[in-house]
Amino acid sequence: MKSILFNSIEGIKVGNAQNLNGPTGCTVIICEEGASAGVDVRGGSPGTRETDLLNPVNLVDKIHAVILAGGSAFGLDASSGVMQYLEEKNIGFDVTVTKVPIVCGAVLFDLAIGDFTIRPDKIMGYEACINSELNLCENGNIGAGAGATIGKIKGSEYSMKGGLGSFAIQVGNLKVGALVAVNCLGDVIDSKTGNIIAGALNEDKKSFANTENIMLETYYEKKNLFNRNTTIGVVVNNGKFTKSEMNKIASMAHNGYARAMRPAHSIFDGDTIFSMATGKVEADLSVVGFLSAQVMETAIINAIKSSESVLGYKSYKNI
Repeated sequence: MKSILFNSIEGIKVGNAQNLNGPTGCTVIICEEGASAGVDVRGGSPGTRETDLLNPVNLVDKIHAVILAGGSAFGLDASSGVMQYLEEKNIGFDVTVTKVPIVCGAVLFDLAIGDFTIRPDKIMGYEACINSELNLCENGNIGAGAGATIGKIKGSEYSMKGGLGSFAIQVGNLKVGALVAVNCLGDVIDSKTGNIIAGALNEDKKSFANTENIMLETYYEKKNLFNRNTTIGVVVNNGKFTKSEMNKIASMAHNGYARAMRPAHSIFDGDTIFSMATGKVEADLSVVGFLSAQVMETAIINAIKSSESVLGYKSYKNI
């Protein structure tokens, strides 16, 4: 098994666009040939697009793109730019009179950082698609991670900068990768050591408060933290899988969230993972499932380690 770049998985292109005056942005993962896909929405405050069609009982069996965006529900507008780009390339589900691009997506909340009037829109979504032609796979304060923050239990004053992260591995001819925008309520953990590497800060802003401990100490208080969270990601492989199997892979990939973020899947997070498969090699479902969790966990760590401080939010590099 060896590490590879996420964008080295054949048939997949990645593009980012952002407005750092927000800061906010979007990230698109395109499969022009169509990818078998699934989704698992675990968080209690999701913002998503075209997730119902990924139910195995429904007709469409391939998608053409996944878009991850900031801007909360406003950011779903960026998917219109992806639709336009794919339609111009005559890519989509054939309905005789035209082809309808199948674009799934999810958004995270970054309106509380910087200028909330700046959000991903159709123009930004289209720009991300144009940038996908370069197929660069960058991490940090870019794309959907531009305005991402983490560790919000004590408010923005003690939060840290999140970001966009990726990681992929190859075993024989099988390739499995993850791309994620980390914007969680809780802390990010290095599971190898069990230590918090980023999250809610103490008053000295040099050590960590431990989100789960704070929640335990105030278990009797009902909190309203809905407006600051959600981690969204996608796992990609080059295996041959059905839509039903891809939904299981998306489900298993959430183990990566649970290992790297504490807590994960809270009522205040809209944690969502999409899965995509390009159908090039034979592979076992369970193997791809546990590998998807592994690459997702590492992608989360990479997002945090690649982030940069902005607007008073400290990054991993400054602690």
